Amino acid sequence: MRLPALAAAPDPTLETFGRDPWWLIGGKVLAIFVFLVLTVLMSMWVERRVIGRMQLRVGPNRCGPFGLLQGLADGVKLALKEDIIPRQVDKVVFVLAPIVSAVPAFISFIIIPFGPTVSVFGHQTALQGTDLPVAVLLVLAMSSMGVYGIVLAGWSSMSPYSLLGGLRSSAQVISYEIAMGLSFVAVFLFAGTMSTTGIVNAQADKWFVLLLFPSFVVYVITMMGESNRIPFDLPEGEGELVGGFHTEYSSLKFAMFFLAEYINLATLSALATTLFLGGWRAPAPISTFWEGANAGWWPVLWFMVKLWGFIFFFIWLRGSLPRVRYDQLMKLGWKVLMPFSLGWILLVATIRAFRNEGYDIQSIALICAVVAAVVLGASVLWEMLRGEGDADGQIVPDLAAGTPEADPAAGGFPVPPMDAPHYHGGRPDVRKEVGSGIH
Repeated sequence: MRLPALAAAPDPTLETFGRDPWWLIGGKVLAIFVFLVLTVLMSMWVERRVIGRMQLRVGPNRCGPFGLLQGLADGVKLALKEDIIPRQVDKVVFVLAPIVSAVPAFISFIIIPFGPTVSVFGHQTALQGTDLPVAVLLVLAMSSMGVYGIVLAGWSSMSPYSLLGGLRSSAQVISYEIAMGLSFVAVFLFAGTMSTTGIVNAQADKWFVLLLFPSFVVYVITMMGESNRIPFDLPEGEGELVGGFHTEYSSLKFAMFFLAEYINLATLSALATTLFLGGWRAPAPISTFWEGANAGWWPVLWFMVKLWGFIFFFIWLRGSLPRVRYDQLMKLGWKVLMPFSLGWILLVATIRAFRNEGYDIQSIALICAVVAAVVLGASVLWEMLRGEGDADGQIVPDLAAGTPEADPAAGGFPVPPMDAPHYHGGRPDVRKEVGSGIH
């Protein structure tokens, strides 16, 4: 039994934008702004409640029913705290850095489609701020601009911890933004456009998460690196950098960094929904028996379900995984994700080229899968055989046979001598010198 369909307007295209009256454009911008602020407040509450349950504790339960107003209370608290600016900082850059980080986060969401064409006070308009021929590249550009705020915050703070946090963030974004951009290429090849509206329309029959699952996996990994969240929150690691790039910030300036992080979380989740999960389109079981599932205001519901599914995935990872080491983070980005993405793009481009020539796609895909499996198996076998020796091809010392062990300090970091109790990290212990009468 199929439910009756609503009178659906045609799906929006790139040509449908730019014709709305000024009051409708302003209303869209205001609605997106309010939506992002409310999403940040709800994300904070959901994250604390979910992680509280995962860690067997209560979570926020004092401000409002079930602690729903905890995020609002935190915002008021940050606004009323004293705004401390250290004496030796570059004040102009120090004040502008949080703004540079927060503003691009708001701009990125303007190209995300919430739904199809609907009627708003008699005007037919798409549930989307605007669209561009290169809309997806706008998100990458804005994420790069947001990093400038983090780098400038670390540099202007005149603190070694802040500077290291800013440098880490710049290196991390450079590494993972390249892999993220490569994961988009396969989507562009299948959709034939970089417009978010066109990408959603191209997934009317089948979502790209099924056709381009390797690209989806790469994007999910890189979106964690782009958002600077656990397990990839190295720029603000508390155990080694105090607070990272925002160590010297307080009050509303710190709140703007906090706001930018959660808005980026929502933007990356919405972009994943748009590129791989059909955007605002209903899942197959619903759209199969209900013809009007993708018409009217119902698609907003499907979009929100997918968006919050990704946000919950972020929260779940934060409560489950430990923070990785920085060398592991860089190795994953440069030695795993980028080479894999380049190989996958070549494979997808080859399949698309043969398809345009009229060849059988199933047989081509089978051959490519066999070749990929052979290459992967050969790589694993090579690593196993190569693991029997060290980097120079020498045999690993056999301790049982009495082979002398290599010097652990050779070619690496210097190890302090164990028989020098008066030295810590290569520097004399001042307390023992003073206690011994040495001044």
